Amino acid sequence: MSILRDLSSAVGHTPLLRLRHASELTGCEVLGKAEFLNPGGSIKDRTALGLILDAERRGLLRPGATIVEGTAGNTGIGLALIGASRGYRSVIFMPETQSREKIDALRIAGAEVRLVPAVPFKDPRHYVHIARAYSESLNEQTPGSAWFGNQFDNTANRDWHEATTALEIWEQTEGKVDGFVCSAGTGGTLAGVGRALKARKPAVQIALSDPTGSALANYVNCGELVAESSSISEGIGSSRITANFQDAPIDLAWSIPDQESVPLLHQLLREEGWCVGGSSGVNLAGAVRLAQALGPGHAIVTILADAGTRYQAKLFNPPFLREKGIPVPEWLDQSFGG
Repeated sequence: MSILRDLSSAVGHTPLLRLRHASELTGCEVLGKAEFLNPGGSIKDRTALGLILDAERRGLLRPGATIVEGTAGNTGIGLALIGASRGYRSVIFMPETQSREKIDALRIAGAEVRLVPAVPFKDPRHYVHIARAYSESLNEQTPGSAWFGNQFDNTANRDWHEATTALEIWEQTEGKVDGFVCSAGTGGTLAGVGRALKARKPAVQIALSDPTGSALANYVNCGELVAESSSISEGIGSSRITANFQDAPIDLAWSIPDQESVPLLHQLLREEGWCVGGSSGVNLAGAVRLAQALGPGHAIVTILADAGTRYQAKLFNPPFLREKGIPVPEWLDQSFGG
């Protein structure tokens, strides 16, 4: 019999999906890693597991302790679910601008959710700084009672993707992967997968698909952290270089507008049945660009990070999309009585 012993055992080993429209458009095999099939619903379950296992191994996360993290949502969900299954409670700080669906999912997962203002990282009220300070305050009262996950700068994040996500991609493609592309929030997935694939096949092309409003693409291309415009995407993009993103082996980088990425995820849902979130749309747009850059006959892998149902009020809301200047497909308009 094949029986999983606990929640942690159910994380990872996600299928690789052929994305038909993107493949036919480019003449490449465009493949999406179905990370929305993880038990907590996103690729951040992998990050959460990697961080927890590393902290347990190093004696930083003790039995009965409180997990504290600052997150846009998905990492918090993963930490709360995996943490609960291993006997920890979780306190999650997140920007109040994040989707109601993710906030509710965190609370359902058992986390204590504390919403804070959405401010730049340099502001001491930023959710990462507040989470760190709260963890430190708990440990001052009772040493060892709390652990701060620090997903952005804890390189156990990148190392776990290097050891697991990349290995799965390599084995699923039988080493025939020619390019990998995804967006970066913490940078753990892009850097970890990129490092592992480059080690096995130096010619593989690693690309960053960055939403407008993020400074990372401009940093890769021009060496400056400069951002323009904005994006409705959540959980990706950055105005700083994290420890996980640093030294990522990136060959190409693009800034992707919502007007390019959101129609692709609408099309993916309508024509192929996969309902994915905004970051997956940015990733898919990057996969199409990378496939076009390499030319027909190549295998391109990207990440389908989470489900679109976590962003229903934005991605599938015709009035909201029109307000942002994003095309609304006819079928969506009809579905909502437009």
